[in-house]
Amino acid sequence: MLQPPHSSLQVAAVPAQRGPVRDRDQDAPWHTEAVCRRDEAGLFFAPSKEPTAARLSREEAAKRVCARCPVMVECREHALLQPEPYGVWGGLTAAERRVALARRRRRDVELKNAARTTGRIAAAG
Repeated sequence: MLQPPHSSLQVAAVPAQRGPVRDRDQDAPWHTEAVCRRDEAGLFFAPSKEPTAARLSREEAAKRVCARCPVMVECREHALLQPEPYGVWGGLTAAERRVALARRRRRDVELKNAARTTGRIAAAG
């Protein structure tokens, strides 16, 4: 397992890991199943003045942890809806989440415009 050089980082407070997702209580929060609740948590947030190469390496390691997480989609949605400004959440960095949010906003505008156009055509027809 990759050990981050910055193990003294504080990490988001999320309850400890519980059993497998399929056995999870439906009322339990999604993060109770997060793989990052284990000892890799320091990978997800940058220390101050982290060199670029170290940041990229740490982020790739964090994304590998996310890739095997059973709640990656829920985590990503949480980070996009909050929005979380720092760290790797749901396999996306803060910069990648900003891009995803911009795409989502652009898609929503396009859908609204298309619906408006369709409504006008139907009314004229």
